[in-house]
Formats: sequence, structure tokens, C-alpha cells
Amino acid sequence: MNTRRILTGALVAIVAACGGVLANHWFSGDSEVAHAAQTAAAPSAVEQLWAAPVTTVDGKPQSLSLLKGHPIVVNFWASWCGPCVEEMPALSQLQRDYAKKGIQFVGLGVDSEKNVQAFLQKVKVAYPVYITGFGGADLARAFGNNAGGLPFTVVIDAKGNVRSTKLGQINPEALRQTLDAL
Repeated sequence: MNTRRILTGALVAIVAACGGVLANHWFSGDSEVAHAAQTAAAPSAVEQLWAAPVTTVDGKPQSLSLLKGHPIVVNFWASWCGPCVEEMPALSQLQRDYAKKGIQFVGLGVDSEKNVQAFLQKVKVAYPVYITGFGGADLARAFGNNAGGLPFTVVIDAKGNVRSTKLGQINPEALRQTLDAL
């Protein structure tokens, strides 16, 4: 009797799963084709970075696409973020150490222009800082930062491949290992 119940339950589960698959195809209109079209149309996180609207600290529009073809370390930060501020000296030192290898560090302020300007008057960094405003959080999410936390660091190689991401303060030695492998 138990075997009969188990077989009946398994049969009901299989029928329900098949019904779900058929309903999905019916509602989405051949979902494989629709999914392939959506996937092809969605820009990668790196493409979104190149197209992102950023401004210089002086409020002038800037294009990060100028960095295409070069290894880049992107650090999402904010002036009110304690760990962001704490890691900036290490990021500045790494920029100085790796500049001769052609690796460019970039800070993306997920903050207001006024806050970033005031912060950079007090704290000097050895790499360019651009302002994304709070839209930078969406850009960071595209790289996998679903928590929306800061700091968030992304290493992209010269071919445009994401080599590493780090939510939270960087470990300088771990970042050195990633950069040495580029």
C-alpha cells in the first residue's frame, strides 16, 4: 500500500512539472526564443560600466569607455562609508605600484557631488574619482553586488573580463595576487 501511494505521488509530481513547463511555454510564447532574445539584448556589467553616466569632481561629464582595453580596478565607495575611507590609502599605494604595469584604479563615488568634493579636499587619492550618484548602486548590482554594500571593488582585465569582485574592504595582498596574474 505504501508503494502504491509513493508511485501515485510521483506520478502527480511528474504531471504537475510537465504542466508547469507547458504553461511557461504557453504564457511566454516559445520561451527559449524569448529568453535568447532577452539575453542577447542585455548588456554585460562591463558594457554598462563603459556606458555609465559619470562626472568628474568638477561636474563635467566623463566616459569610462576611454579605459577600454586596459586593466582596471573599479572601487565603488561613498564619503560616509567608514571602510571605504579606511581602504583608500591602500588603494592609492596599489595604484602607484601598478601604474607602470598599465593598471588603472578608478573610484566611483556612490554619493552626491558636494559630498565627494568636500571629502577629496581633505583626503587625497592617487587615482581618478568620478561621481555616479546613487545610480552607482545599480551599476555595482550589475557586477553581482546584490547586497548593495560598500565598498565594492571590481578587477577587469584588458579584454573586458571580470577577474574578481570584493564586497567589503580589500585585502591588499589578495588584490596584489589578482593584479599580478593580469
